[in-house]
Amino acid sequence: MGQGVLRRAGLAMLAVLLLALGSAPEARASTPGSCTGRFPNPITDICWSCLFPLSVGALKIFPSVAGRPDTDNPNSPICACGSPLPRLGLAMGFWEPVRMADVSTKPWCFVNLGGKKIAPGFDIGYGKAKRGRDGHDTGSKWHVHWYVYPLMYWMELLTDAACLEQASFDIGYVTEIDPLWQDDTLTALINPEVALFANPIAQAACAADCAAATMKLPLDPLFWCAGCQGAMYPMNGNVSAHIGHVQASRLALSRFAYKIHRQGIAWGTMGGSGLCGKYPMPILRKQQYRFQAVNPSPMVKGRWACPAMGSSDLKPGSGQVIPVSGEDMGYLVWRKRNCCVL
Repeated sequence: MGQGVLRRAGLAMLAVLLLALGSAPEARASTPGSCTGRFPNPITDICWSCLFPLSVGALKIFPSVAGRPDTDNPNSPICACGSPLPRLGLAMGFWEPVRMADVSTKPWCFVNLGGKKIAPGFDIGYGKAKRGRDGHDTGSKWHVHWYVYPLMYWMELLTDAACLEQASFDIGYVTEIDPLWQDDTLTALINPEVALFANPIAQAACAADCAAATMKLPLDPLFWCAGCQGAMYPMNGNVSAHIGHVQASRLALSRFAYKIHRQGIAWGTMGGSGLCGKYPMPILRKQQYRFQAVNPSPMVKGRWACPAMGSSDLKPGSGQVIPVSGEDMGYLVWRKRNCCVL
């Protein structure tokens, strides 16, 4: 069901983009800056150590050299899937690069497609990222383009293809044509619980999520928090507390991941429930994802190359944003996969 929805959404998005390529009009003169980016190199721009830890049951057969934390895995190394006669297999856990994302304040800016701006010819989705003259933040508005990017399947890095996402490169989602991404009021249609967490006590709890995500893994029970980046609600790209491009872009991407889970487009793949297939996850488990920067500067080594969702953005180091020529962000999305290898 989730794959069918994603496929239909992807076809609709591609139709819009093909129409845009046919006309290829120039961007509005009032749009500040130009779109920047480049195609990530699938060899040199990927943090291949982010695949680890690799586990069978609860045993880590290939631990992470960089000391990256792992989610809980099923205790038993033996699993069974299929019906009416289940087949026995090994319960394997690993991290898989399956998606790529553009995150930019410039609408129709495809950062990971070489920094191309493909304008469809209608005025929609224009963003912002600025500060007031007194230094106070005035917020920002971001757009996300979600690519299907199952790199391990393409490179045949795992012998059991059933455990990998099997798909070709595709543009699965663009937020510029999504009305729920544009307006906080409309967004409440998919996150009506936002009223429960719009208070100082709930927001103060996010400090604990920030610390946990930075030291190890985010706290899934605090699902309304995006750790050090801010609050998960509203599930759109309107960031009221814009501290910097890295913080705000990672917050927009975290919210987008939650949004597509809530809409049934993305599903759960981690834990014992994921051994025999994907399962609905309308409330996002943040521990399932890692975000690796690939634009403008690929982060390919070190403990913080692919940090957990909500961890501090101070750790990966400098060069994550380049003034003017590198303010459009691109991320590779790593997803935890527990699978029964038959």
